[in-house]
Amino acid sequence: MQRRLRYTLLCALLLCMAAFNGFASVPQPTRYYFHGYGYGSDALVHPLRLIINGGFGIMQMENVANDVTLVDYETGFQNVWDNLCHPLKAIEYRGSKEFLLTEVFPATLNSKKAYYWPNYSLHLLGGGMSFRMMEEWFRFYELPWPRMQALATITAYHLLNEVVENSGYVGYNTDPIADMYIFNPIGILLFSHDGVARFFSKTLNLVDWSSQTAYNPSTRSLVNNGQNFAMKYWLSKKEKVGLFYHFGTHGQVGLSFKRQDQSCISVGMGVVANKLKNLSKEETVRQLSADFVWTAGLFYDRNNSLLFSMIYSQSKDYKLRLNLYPGVLKYKGISPGLYFVLNQQNEPNIGLSFSFLPVGLSRHF
Repeated sequence: MQRRLRYTLLCALLLCMAAFNGFASVPQPTRYYFHGYGYGSDALVHPLRLIINGGFGIMQMENVANDVTLVDYETGFQNVWDNLCHPLKAIEYRGSKEFLLTEVFPATLNSKKAYYWPNYSLHLLGGGMSFRMMEEWFRFYELPWPRMQALATITAYHLLNEVVENSGYVGYNTDPIADMYIFNPIGILLFSHDGVARFFSKTLNLVDWSSQTAYNPSTRSLVNNGQNFAMKYWLSKKEKVGLFYHFGTHGQVGLSFKRQDQSCISVGMGVVANKLKNLSKEETVRQLSADFVWTAGLFYDRNNSLLFSMIYSQSKDYKLRLNLYPGVLKYKGISPGLYFVLNQQNEPNIGLSFSFLPVGLSRHF
């Protein structure tokens, strides 16, 4: 088992080096994930928005506060750093076999121990796609070293994500090891390849449909945050009806219906992670799992750029979420995005977002 573990980590390191080796390659003119439409979710693509949406994504959980000043960044960073510097020690303390069979290989269907699911969906698939999207964004605006800047953006996003998740915890945590050493590098490597990027973009219509994150100064909280993705697979060449999957800290499965003007209506139902639990009986070991509640959503997009979404669930601050993206409402050349959030106590929160700002503003009533 030790030999297999070392081999797995070595392969991950080699994949990371191979991905890095391709950063100086010639420009890739084809854009698969950022198009510069100027409307919808595509208009909100921005490095800082990605870092904030993904980095603080854990705040969607019921037992995690939304106040950004309550995060123990120093302890969180130190603990993540310690685990990343001593990966084998952390893995051995938890158990090499359990680490491989629950976080690396999909060897269990037990939802409480299927840690591999977010690793594959959010880090390998979502992280790889986000890297390619950022590279295309930097190329679109003709900024230097687009791949290096994309790598820096993704690294900052994932590192912040791990820091916020750890916060004040001190002890062994293998989650950042699997994410940072295995799934993130593999995702970057895969989506650096045009064939992979083309398949997920053209065949599966993978796209970033993240929420319009906003900051509430009175409560020092992030509201309506979360990095979300969507995929569609058309059931015929006419592309009239297709299978639909919307995912992030949730998973919604349903159908998409395309109209003649290339706009599309999608509906989905599924579950969303609601509350975190530490399954480990030892205080010095962390094995986070989540409880799930039902959720359903209605989505309207044009050219895969999300214009409107309505999501209902029984989760903490997001009983009902309405998002109207930039490009729908216009006034004197300005087209803001709007959102309306209703929590479980039926208390509303509204906010504005703008394509030129990485974070919007919100107000609680």
